[in-house]
Amino acid sequence: MLYRKIASRIEEYLSSDSDRMLLIDGARQIGKSYIISWVGKKMFSNYIEINMEEDKLGDRVFAEAKTTSDFYMALSLVAGDKMKDKANTLVFIDEIQAYDHLLTLVKFLMREKKFTYIASGSLLGVTLKNTQSVPIGSLDIVHMYPMDFEEFLYANGVGKDAVEAMREKFNNLQALPDTMHKKMIDLFKKYILVGGLPKAVDTFVKSRNVVEFRSVQNEVHTLYGIDASKYEEEHSRKLKIRRIFDMIPSNLENKKKRVVIKDIENKTWKRTNDYLDEFDYLISSGIALEVKAISKPSYPLVENSGKNLLKLYLNDVGILSGIFYRNNITAVMSDMRSINLGSVYETVVAQELKAHGYELYYYDNKKNGEVDYLIDDADNLSNIPIEVKSGKDYTIHSALDKFLSNDEYNIKRAYVLSNEQNVYMENGVTYIPVYYVMFFENVSNVVGQFLD
Repeated sequence: MLYRKIASRIEEYLSSDSDRMLLIDGARQIGKSYIISWVGKKMFSNYIEINMEEDKLGDRVFAEAKTTSDFYMALSLVAGDKMKDKANTLVFIDEIQAYDHLLTLVKFLMREKKFTYIASGSLLGVTLKNTQSVPIGSLDIVHMYPMDFEEFLYANGVGKDAVEAMREKFNNLQALPDTMHKKMIDLFKKYILVGGLPKAVDTFVKSRNVVEFRSVQNEVHTLYGIDASKYEEEHSRKLKIRRIFDMIPSNLENKKKRVVIKDIENKTWKRTNDYLDEFDYLISSGIALEVKAISKPSYPLVENSGKNLLKLYLNDVGILSGIFYRNNITAVMSDMRSINLGSVYETVVAQELKAHGYELYYYDNKKNGEVDYLIDDADNLSNIPIEVKSGKDYTIHSALDKFLSNDEYNIKRAYVLSNEQNVYMENGVTYIPVYYVMFFENVSNVVGQFLD
């Protein structure tokens, strides 16, 4: 069974009489359609699902549906026998961005209240930017990500009571007992290998076969690259999305981990602004996570961020570990000293923080160095620096020390995440096990549903 936290958000919406259409946004192959379908079929006797990408490539029934009457007519061609009333009919518009005119139509469909609607999509940031009439006030967009570590735990048989007990330990800044710590580190390392793509997780749970779940990851990674190339072909000027996407793993192996602009086309005069459309595609499609540089932090961080000195991470740590280590799991599971795991550990933390509602930033200062992540600290109107350590030298962090010594920054909390069991505070830094990142939340906790 797969546990997805977003299921309760979908069920809450479908139980309401909202005048906004819920739109689940996210990368392909992360389970958007599956979870909507599962909840929708459970709640509605008449369930209608239309994939607009498939329609665009096939009969194009909805291609000219630019009024509600046209939409109902097209809908009747594919599901006329299921079109009852609002209380028992759910219309799921999958990949709604394939037809941007449907986004304009949303406010009129919701106003007429003929059926209950829900939608999913990707590239919404790019699509809405090019939509002539944006349906302001008619869409409730919720971003969805691959399965996070907590969901991975449930998939692997860890009970909810155990997770809540660990949450309490985290809240009280206490370490787990030795046997539980070893179990959690083992599962966290397996999560680095498997990642959060639902099909990869399901394959791992059923077979424990590294070749099989790597095959799933490779397929999705290839699909993302094909999508990027396809998007380039549809635009008049030659974009370099595929090149930037393919560069992400090698960039993460560099010391700075930043996107090196001159390497995209081997042109030294190019600047970040020359590739804003490419970055927008990768970020809006959900296949890359952006981490913006902050040189002088203040609250909120967004006021001091920019596109320069950008870092990009893949949206799924399993894909990255597959690129780096292929079918060899020893590097991750055995802590080989000759292997630097820094990039995969940073990726998994980025994936967790993003899924839990945080915008991602890092500290970059020529004089003081870099700190892996900064997140907003609303309680203290300040920021929280986070360092991620994959090795035994987790207490060595000169950039973080310099960061904390600056009284102007008004830092009240700082964390170092590592594989170590002990939880303690020293010189303004709280040391915690890396798996405790699953309890960093920037949004209210949501109770999920189990999928049969």
